[in-house]
Amino acid sequence: MTYRPLPVRLLRGPVSRQALVLVIALVAASVVAGVAVGDPGVDAKRAQAQAVLGQINRLDASLERARTQYESSTHKLHTIQHSLAINKVGLRAARANLVASQRTLMQRLRVIYTTRDDQSTLGVMLGAKSISDLVTRIEAVQNVSSQDVAVMHQVIGFKRAVTRHEHALVRANRAQTALVQRRAAAKNRIESELSHQNRLLSSIKGQIAQLLAQARARALASAAAARATYNTASASSNLALSGAVVGPTAVTPDGTVAPPSPYGGVVGIAMRYLGVPYVWGGASPSGFDCSGLVMYVYAQVGVSLPHYTGAQWNVGVPVSRSDLQPGDLVFFDGLGHVGIYIGGGQFIHAPHTGTVVQISSLTGWYADTYVGARRILGG
Repeated sequence: MTYRPLPVRLLRGPVSRQALVLVIALVAASVVAGVAVGDPGVDAKRAQAQAVLGQINRLDASLERARTQYESSTHKLHTIQHSLAINKVGLRAARANLVASQRTLMQRLRVIYTTRDDQSTLGVMLGAKSISDLVTRIEAVQNVSSQDVAVMHQVIGFKRAVTRHEHALVRANRAQTALVQRRAAAKNRIESELSHQNRLLSSIKGQIAQLLAQARARALASAAAARATYNTASASSNLALSGAVVGPTAVTPDGTVAPPSPYGGVVGIAMRYLGVPYVWGGASPSGFDCSGLVMYVYAQVGVSLPHYTGAQWNVGVPVSRSDLQPGDLVFFDGLGHVGIYIGGGQFIHAPHTGTVVQISSLTGWYADTYVGARRILGG
């Protein structure tokens, strides 16, 4: 629905005096009030914090992989070291068996070839009762010697196998130790970088908190100045009111006249809450969100509004920006934000977490995201 301005209507008396005092107060307040939502310093720090947080998330994932690889390689190293320890025990046993076998064989050879008992070559020959017996005796002696030699060869073979296994394990242990060291170093580097990024994030959060505190302090100072100006102007009862213009009316295409806003007085009510902190879902003087402030303020004049920006958009009648009057609801950011127009191109609102109820101008971000306005005509 499109509106066009009609000739303005002049009002006199108490109503016009209140409206004029309010306009004067708001014009004065515009000099000192207004903290924008998009504080460049805060926005820049938040973007930096977001970037650091993304780096932290990537480092967390890398650290998890590095820890898994380190633990896997460490477990394998322990397995190799355990096998090496067992192999060393086997090697010692093989060496001992080899020594024992060699000693046994040498003793038997000395007995066979140097003694004169039944096991010596001469004894075997002289003790034989026949050729057949002689052959049997010689074969027996040779079998015993062959068994000793075979045992010794087995021991030697076992010792060689154990030695080769030991060498392989030593090489594997050396290589695995180097791998564990590399993976430990990689893990430590990631942990160090992660610690650095966490400290950086903490520092940035501290800077953001400091910037928000400074912005809050400025908003509180602006709120105090705006209230003081408003109270001073409201107390002046002898203002010259001749020719005071309340504001334009609007007409629809079918000729229906939209009367001036009957709720300009809500501006004075809203200004009582300048400096109240933003609280998501809040709708009381202990804390407001944007639609909660609008709902609460209008409730003080007997008008029930929903606590939802989109629903508030559907209340009242549309108003063009050129026809805005104090008390009109102004909407921004795809109906994601709402405030109460106070005149002079300004509005009062509860911006976002970390801020307070404050006065801002319809410029910058608000001009860029301006959606429209609604005029409340009745309860």
